[in-house]
Parts: sequence; C-alpha cells; structure tokens
Amino acid sequence: MPDIGDYKGVPVIEVLVAPGDVVREEQSLVTLESDKATMDVPSPFGGVVREIKLRVGDAVSEGSVILLMEPHGALAEVVTSEAASRASCGLHDRPHIVNELPEPAARPSTPGLAAVIAEKDAGLGGSSHASPSVRKLARDLGVDVARVTGTGPKGRITQDDVTAFVKGVMADQLAAPAGAAAAPAAGGSGLNLLPWPKVDFTKFGPIDTQPLSRMKKISGANLHRNWVMIPHVTNNDEADITDLEALRVQLNKENEKAGVKFTMLAFVIKAVISALKKFPTFNASLDGDNLVFKQYYHIGFAADTPNGLVVPVIRDSDKKGLVHIAKEMAELSKLAREGKLKPDQMQGGCFSISSLGGIGGTHFTPIINAPEVAILGLSKSAMKPVWDGKQFVPRLMLPLSLSWDHRVIDGAEAGRFNAYLATILTDYRRVSL
Repeated sequence: MPDIGDYKGVPVIEVLVAPGDVVREEQSLVTLESDKATMDVPSPFGGVVREIKLRVGDAVSEGSVILLMEPHGALAEVVTSEAASRASCGLHDRPHIVNELPEPAARPSTPGLAAVIAEKDAGLGGSSHASPSVRKLARDLGVDVARVTGTGPKGRITQDDVTAFVKGVMADQLAAPAGAAAAPAAGGSGLNLLPWPKVDFTKFGPIDTQPLSRMKKISGANLHRNWVMIPHVTNNDEADITDLEALRVQLNKENEKAGVKFTMLAFVIKAVISALKKFPTFNASLDGDNLVFKQYYHIGFAADTPNGLVVPVIRDSDKKGLVHIAKEMAELSKLAREGKLKPDQMQGGCFSISSLGGIGGTHFTPIINAPEVAILGLSKSAMKPVWDGKQFVPRLMLPLSLSWDHRVIDGAEAGRFNAYLATILTDYRRVSL
C-alpha cells in the first residue's frame, strides 16, 4: 500500500482483480473508502496476479500488502535481492518488478492517492456511488455513469454494471431499423458509439468562433439529458380561439390605464390548470418506480432572453386570477431578460409551456423539462376556413403541440388532454367548471 497521507485503517470496499489476471501499470487493484472519500490503489507495474492478500472489509494503511504479482513474458523479472531490502517497509511478501523494456512514452502524470483524497475532502471528487476506476472505465467507453444502475452494495456502480450498460445500448442500436444513424451524444452523456466529428471549418471559408454563454451551457446540458433519457411523443392539435382573442383584446382596452397587458399565454395557463385537474397524471413526476401526484399547480413558461432560454415558474397558479397571472408573467419576464431571476423563481414547476406565438411556425416538438412529464408548445395562431356544418367560416386557430413522457402517459390520454384543452380555449366559460 503506497503513501495515503494521514489515513490509517481505511476499509477495502472492492477488490478489482483476481488471481490469474493480467494487469497493466496503473490499473486499479482495490478500492478504499474513508469517511470522506473513495479512492483506487493503482498498480505500480504490469504483471500477473498470483495471490490476493486482502479481502473486502479489511482495513489497510501504508505498507499493507495487497497482493503478490509476478511479471509475464519479457516485460520484467523478479529481483529477489530487492525483496529482502524491502522487508523493513512491510512489503517483503511482494516481489519487486524491474521493467526491462524501453521506457514508455511520457504521459500526463496522475495525482498521488494523498492528493486525490485531499481533493475529495475539499468536495471536488463527486459522488461515491462509483469508484474512480469505474468512472475512468465509463469515460473511456463514453458512458455517463449517472445513467447506469448500480448493483453493488448500497447501489454502488461496478465495472460489470458499466459493461452491461454498454452491451444494452449496443443491442438497442443493432435492433434499430436499417439505415438508422447512431447519434453521437454531444457533451458526453449516454453512450458515444461514434466520435463527434472534428472539422477544420477554416478550410471552407472565414469563421468567427464565440463561446457559448453560461446559461446556454447549463440549459443545453439539461435539454440534452431530458431528450436522451425521456421517451418523448408529441401530439398536435388546434384550438379555435376566435372568441377568446376577442375577449383578450377587450380586456386589454379595459385595463390599459391600469397598465395590465393580457397575453394569450395567461389565458392558456388558466386553461392548462383545468386540464391538469381533469388529467392528474400530467401533474405528476416519476420517482423510481413510483408516480408522485402533486396537489399544487406551479406552471413554468419558457422565456427567451439574450443569454438563452430560462423557465420562470408561476407558483400556485390555480389560486390566482388572470390579472395576477398577467402581472406576474410580466415581472418574471423582465427579470429574466435582465438576468436577475433567483433560483427559487425557476424551481418547483409541475408543467411547462413554451410559446412561439410571437415568432411563427405551425407545430414543433418541445422538450420535456424533467422531472415534469409533459410540456405544451404554442405556435402562431392563424385564420383558417373551418366547416361549421353548413359552410366554411374564418376562425382563428391556435396550434397546440403536447410532448409527453411515454413511460407515464399513453397516446389516448394525451389525445384526450389536448382535446379537452382545445375545448376550454374555444369556450372559455368552461374554465370555471
């Protein structure tokens, strides 16, 4: 056992090799876990494991014997004379290996165990649910350990869990329809079956490289996680908002002096609450194998800012009237544009709405904002000829795009949700029922 600083009697939580295994230099041999950190002990040389001298649960300190190992082939030789001189260090049972091959090419140095421990003690080492060796294996294979289910003690992720995850993803890829492209996961989430393309864009013309804003980096990582991990399905529908638009215009005129401006989104929020009460599954979240049904209605709305997308949340929307919702939306949107939103103003949402009504488009696929299970997208309303049973009449139609998590919601329920929401928006008197 090499120098591990001031740590004494550190328990072994995982033995990563077995007798007969061929190990390479710096391959992890065992994993230790103190009260503050998890660390791997690397092999100082390559060879063949002959005997394991400890087991899971043993407490080790500097100088403790881990295993007996001997070289294989022409890589090294056992220097028995060195063994006696090392006995005073408590390492007499471990043969010393001398590498007879040329020195390998220089490589980046790795921090010693004491440095790793100090880093983890400072809160920089991350979760202890996977050992450093397992995390390195995951990185080498392009796997996000957050997506791997641990089968070890206390849910710890093992090397077998990582390889099983890789096999599962590869099986899914092989089972995909012919011609389906294997999508590389930008940002390192999931499993990268193909490397991300490296292109020298200057060969094709002048370029201007600008870094992503901090907000886009954060939202981009969240959006990618949500898209990869949630099985999205989107239902598209239309709502006749001819009468509702007339009401909105009238209310804006009546409240002009009060400085209250009603947007269509404010009306949609109230209508969505009615739909959530009728279809409570849409106001739920997955928690492992359980479905958590929320008894509150916090509605998030996507706000486009110069720095990127944010989702402010209107809390207890069911207890607020249209005037209150319109005012709060205006205040939160202003804070979002100025970059002054507080974290608690973007947390706790039950259901989100993304509106492109002021921009254009017909339908789109909004990405679900985990841990929510659905999101509603609104596109630009347009006048269309609608058959009333006798003739075509011009009606203002609002496109609805409802994305939902297929693990929780099925197509029939999603279709009913959209249809009910369209009914509310068509005859807004029903919102009070």
